[in-house]
Amino acid sequence: MVKILGVSGSPRKAATEYALKQALEAAEEVPGVTTEFISLGGKKINFCIHCDRCIKEGAISCVIHKDDMSNLYQPFYDADGYIFASPVYDMGITGQLATYFNRFRPVYTLLKQNPRYFSSKVGGAIAVGGTRNGGQECTLNNILGFYYTNGILAVSGGMGVYHGACVWSQDRKAQGAEEDLLGIKNVRFIGKRVAETAVMVKAGVMALQSETNRAG
Repeated sequence: MVKILGVSGSPRKAATEYALKQALEAAEEVPGVTTEFISLGGKKINFCIHCDRCIKEGAISCVIHKDDMSNLYQPFYDADGYIFASPVYDMGITGQLATYFNRFRPVYTLLKQNPRYFSSKVGGAIAVGGTRNGGQECTLNNILGFYYTNGILAVSGGMGVYHGACVWSQDRKAQGAEEDLLGIKNVRFIGKRVAETAVMVKAGVMALQSETNRAG
């Protein structure tokens, strides 16, 4: 089975959550794919203070803060693919999602043990803006930057959806997002593309491992 993790960086249940769930629904249409949804809304996630104690102690989670992030590490590590979604805040991601990303300093423990730990994992991005051209592309860049930093394969939507899916909610929450037919079509395409790519990559890795074992 392939697992796709969807994380909503919005502090409320509105357009971003609606769009992400549409993407995950499309991902589940791919045979062999399961999904998990996480909302960062209402969660207490403290700032990373870059003390590096997690790295020094060989931990894969923060050893300083005991907050809601403690339960968010393992779902991230276990997933084969990711879809991160954020509303546009000042032409970027929300503080909630930025802090979530920053708290993955402990991934360096995994990468020291296996530099290719994330190389077979894939990710897609969704940005939801209240205005048609309100910073969605910049928000997508923030999400893709997290993938690049960790060696996760960023999945493009292809023609017309180069970075990821952009949704125009018109500041009318889930109803506004639902009415952006093209945006939701692209959201679902990203969801399915992430799932399909994750399935192919995982199958390829397993085949390569099998071939290596036979050769050895």
